[in-house]
Amino acid sequence: MLNIKHFLYDFFIDKGLSKNTSEYLNMLGLLIALAMIAFAVDYVTKRLLWRFSSSVAKRTKTNFDNILISNKLPRNVAHIIPLLILIEFVPQVFSDFEFTQDIIEKTLKVITIILTLQIIRSLLSSVKDYLKTLPSYKDKPIDSYVQVFMIFAWLLGFFSIIAIVTGVSFLEFATTLGAASAVIILIFKDTILGFVASIQVSINDMVRIGDWITFEKYGADGEVTEINLATVKVQNWDKTITTIPTYALISDSFKNWRGMLSSGGRRIKRSVIVKVSTIKFLEPEDIAKLKKIQLVTNYIERKEIEINKYNVEHGADKSVLINGINLTNFGVFRKYLQTYIENHSAINKNMTLMVRQLEPTTQGIPMEIYAFSKDQRWENYEFIIGDIFDHVLAAVNYFDLEIYELDLGK
Repeated sequence: MLNIKHFLYDFFIDKGLSKNTSEYLNMLGLLIALAMIAFAVDYVTKRLLWRFSSSVAKRTKTNFDNILISNKLPRNVAHIIPLLILIEFVPQVFSDFEFTQDIIEKTLKVITIILTLQIIRSLLSSVKDYLKTLPSYKDKPIDSYVQVFMIFAWLLGFFSIIAIVTGVSFLEFATTLGAASAVIILIFKDTILGFVASIQVSINDMVRIGDWITFEKYGADGEVTEINLATVKVQNWDKTITTIPTYALISDSFKNWRGMLSSGGRRIKRSVIVKVSTIKFLEPEDIAKLKKIQLVTNYIERKEIEINKYNVEHGADKSVLINGINLTNFGVFRKYLQTYIENHSAINKNMTLMVRQLEPTTQGIPMEIYAFSKDQRWENYEFIIGDIFDHVLAAVNYFDLEIYELDLGK
C-alpha cells in the first residue's frame, strides 16, 4: 500500500516550521489532495458508467437496464470507487491525529452503510418497476414486498450505524437490543407505529403537505399542514387544528381530495324532489307553451314528429291521452336541465355530465344533476351550485311542476 503519511511533512520541516505546524499543514495538504482526487474519480466514474450503461441499454431488447438507469443504480454504484479510496487513505492523512482519525473512519463506515442501502433501494425499485410491466405480475402486491424488505434493510442499517457510533460490536448491540426489545416496544409503541406508518405514507404517497383530507373519525376536514413521526396536523376550514395519529392513516379510512383537485373538475351531485301529483302528459296547448322555451324548442319539435309518426303507424286512439306515446312535463323538464347544464360556462364538458331521475321516495321523485365544475375552489364551487339551483328552482313552475316542501302544519 502506498504510504503518504508524511508526504509533505519533511518539506515543511526543511522550511523551518515547527513539528506541530508541519503536522497540521501536512494533514491539510493531504486532505485537500485526497478530496480533489476523490471528487475527480467520482465524476469520471459516473460519466463512464453512465455512458456504458446507456450504450448497453440501447443494444438490448429488454427494458430492465433502462429501468436500472432511471432508478439511478449506475450513479449510486459509481460512488463505491471514490469511497474505497477515502477508506484506504484517510487513516494515513490523519495518522498524527488519532481522535479525528477515529471520527472520520466512523463517518466513512456510516456513509458506506447508507450507500449500500441506496444501492439496494435502487435495485429493488428497478425490479419492482420491471415486474409491473409484466402482465403476470400486474395484479400482485409487489410494492408491499419491496416496502417490507426495505423496512428491514433500513432497520438493519440503522442498528449498524448505532453500533459503529457507540463502538459496540454489532453482535453485542443486537443481543442487548433483543433483551431490551420488550421494554422498548412498550415504551415507544406509538413512536414505532408512527415510524412504520410514516414510511408507508411516504412510499405510497398517501398524503402530502397541502392536501385536502376528510377524516370523519377525528373530525378533520381541511388542509394538511404538517406530517411527522407521531402526528399529522390538519387545519380545518373553520381554522381549527385537528391532530391525527400518523398510524391512523394506514389503519383507518379517510378521504384525500387531491385527485379531485388535479382532475380539472369538482363534482356536483345534488337533486330536487318533484311532487308526483304534478307530473302529467302534455296536452297540445302545453306543448305549444313549452316550445317557447328556447333550450327545448328543437327537442320538442323533433319529438313531436317521432311521436306522431309512431302513433299513426300504431293506430293510437288519441282521444285518450295515455294511448300511444306522449311527452310529459317531467321528461321535458329533465331535457331542459340537461341542455342548461351542457351550456353552462362553469361546467367541465370533458367530464361526466347528466341529469337523471332517481328512485321515487315518499316525498316525490328526485331529479339529480350530476356534473363537474371547472373551478374547484370551495367558495367558487358553492357559488356555481347556488347559481345552477337558483335557476332550477325558478324554472320548475314553467313546466307546471312543484318541488316537495314539508308542511309542518298538517
